[in-house]
Amino acid sequence: MSFVDLLARFTAAVEAGDGGALAALFTEDGVYDDTFYGEFKGPAAIKDMLENHFWRDASAFRWDMREPVATPEIGYANWSFSYASKLPGVEGKRVVFEGMSRFRLSGDRIARYDEVFDMGIALAQTNFAADRIERIVQKAAGRLRDRHANTRHLAD
Repeated sequence: MSFVDLLARFTAAVEAGDGGALAALFTEDGVYDDTFYGEFKGPAAIKDMLENHFWRDASAFRWDMREPVATPEIGYANWSFSYASKLPGVEGKRVVFEGMSRFRLSGDRIARYDEVFDMGIALAQTNFAADRIERIVQKAAGRLRDRHANTRHLAD
């Protein structure tokens, strides 16, 4: 399967809320690292993430991947992503943002998925109170700092 085909299946599964189809694209120990929800490891957890996190909190997903670039081991694409919120107080509110994805590949399957986007732009569209946005962003900042603990980036 080409990387372009993999991206098409990946986004189609998310848009359809088909956790089984999304999970089938990953290796047995594959990881989906979602900026909002964190890491999910293995097909069962990835299926659960899509069906019981993404689709619990939103619907009407749209995900357009652009400019894919890949080697046999890694692929990148930039994208536009949007959804209709199901969260209390912002039900039906359409949220759109742009980002980039990195796919670590193992044959025709995904060993690890990571993404980068400006969480603040997405959260600002929800009309959440500033203190709620701050808590979410602080949590994400903590995860980033944890990944870089004991590296030269955080050395004094």
